[in-house]
Amino acid sequence: MALTLEQLTLAIIVGTLSAIVYALRVLVILERRMARMDGNIMKITKKVVAEELKIEKALKIKKKKKK
Repeated sequence: MALTLEQLTLAIIVGTLSAIVYALRVLVILERRMARMDGNIMKITKKVVAEELKIEKALKIKKKKKK
């Protein structure tokens, strides 16, 4: 059973559209992963900054006591 030219053209178009949809799906999934990683990095950064502020305050208190 051979395909006619119209059927072949339609099959190629449908295949191409399917590939585009799949590629967009993968891109959306990757973008969501990147957003989650960015959020996690922001949380870690906030924790590090808070710890650094605690350390700086502790050092300032020690310096005042020595004077």
